[in-house]
Amino acid sequence: MDNSLRLQTEERERLSLSHRARLSADSMGRERPEPEDPIRTSFGRDRDRIIHCKAFRRLAHKTQVFLAPEGDHYRVRLTHTLEVTQVARTIARALRLNEDLVEAICLGHDLGHTPFGHMGEEVVAEFLPGFKHNLQSVRIVEVLEDLNLTWEVRDGIANHTWSMPTMPSTLEGQIARYADRIAYLNHDIDDAERAGLLSESDLPKETLEVLGRSQSARIHKMVGDLVAASLDKDEIRMNAEVFAAMATTRSFLFERVYLGRLGDSVQDSVDEILGALLQHHLAQADAGGGSEAKQQAVDYVAGMTDRFALRAFGELTGAPAPDLGVLG
Repeated sequence: MDNSLRLQTEERERLSLSHRARLSADSMGRERPEPEDPIRTSFGRDRDRIIHCKAFRRLAHKTQVFLAPEGDHYRVRLTHTLEVTQVARTIARALRLNEDLVEAICLGHDLGHTPFGHMGEEVVAEFLPGFKHNLQSVRIVEVLEDLNLTWEVRDGIANHTWSMPTMPSTLEGQIARYADRIAYLNHDIDDAERAGLLSESDLPKETLEVLGRSQSARIHKMVGDLVAASLDKDEIRMNAEVFAAMATTRSFLFERVYLGRLGDSVQDSVDEILGALLQHHLAQADAGGGSEAKQQAVDYVAGMTDRFALRAFGELTGAPAPDLGVLG
């Protein structure tokens, strides 16, 4: 098959997208050059590679916020990823930016998350200083699954967290950074209400008055404001009032949902489970000790799903894993 179909798609991008968009044909390329696909653009191909990789499938059994929840409707890392992608595509389409690129970044942004959410990430970071889930996501696509993705997708994944010192290099990557926060703030409120941890009336005054009094209203406000503020600009942004209200909402959730509800026993249990697994796999590593052996242990344990980590802990110790279901 010749390349005419892909070339037609690339030409449609050139004619229809903003001059600020990163066009597939203008990608900075892959670490290892390879023949182009006859049908798919480079960014579309990256999206497909991520969806078909093993790490993406494991997101279905990794904690978002609630560990071992008994209800069927709490978000997990996979449903979070899909909601981020939906928000980001809406923004990219409105700004006439590259939807395939933003989708690939969003689908891959959390591949490196540990079991047990951010509590698990803290345990792994203590074992291997410098560990961050976004950088582990890049390691997965570059090394562990060797997807040979384009530079733009890897850059967007690496820099999607606000803690990174640099913004993503493309506007599409900047959209992914905002979409991640828009999605998790809103769905975490929804899940916390479902769990009985808070009600709509408990939300800060700024959240209710500036962002809205329902999940739908808040997403509509944040997305609409971001699109209006970023239209024909060289940077993705929000207006100051909405950005401040978003920050207030995030601080509230840290106090009431992310940290405030957790007893020491829960953190101790996560420490016990992942600490034991990391030490066991460090001893089993092929590298013979040192940082390389630690990295091997982290690659294996950080890639575990919650349920696999619980089962592996039980098999390793011969004791039942601590009950984490109290958080559901």
